[in-house]
Amino acid sequence: MTQEFVVARTVVNAPAEAVFDVLADPATHMKIDGTGWVQQPVDGTPLTATGQIFRMAMYHDGHPNKHYEMVNRVEVFDRPRAIAWQPGAEPRHIPGHPNPDDDTVDYGGWSWRYDLTPVGADRTEVTLTYDWSGVPPGNRDIEFPPFAPQHLDNSLRNLAALAERT
Repeated sequence: MTQEFVVARTVVNAPAEAVFDVLADPATHMKIDGTGWVQQPVDGTPLTATGQIFRMAMYHDGHPNKHYEMVNRVEVFDRPRAIAWQPGAEPRHIPGHPNPDDDTVDYGGWSWRYDLTPVGADRTEVTLTYDWSGVPPGNRDIEFPPFAPQHLDNSLRNLAALAERT
């Protein structure tokens, strides 16, 4: 794949504010994600601002620990038009690391972004972008995207179902 992002779009039968509220609640992310990787939020605090950190429990058979945690930093918070975050991992107590107690987060350079455009009073076009253009060459030891691009379509269907219920 020559481009470094994948995009999916759908129209949700709910106002942009309702869609945004679903996205700003980490407790819904497990229900939005169709892969089974995203589990429950670790801290459960709703997203309210750029720079906010939220942690999610994760599970993946291909991960060395199977169960792991992702640290996400909100990069865009523009209610109700756009929300984005960049996942990262905390290197905790790594033997041989210059500072084995270093709790800094290593953001990998990829991001999730949702752009919301009202289509009438109670419908919203949602554009979901998974972008890995910021991943440094030394961190490209996995294939990007690490899932089938159809995952974005599945996520948007799940998001629509949640937002349309509110």
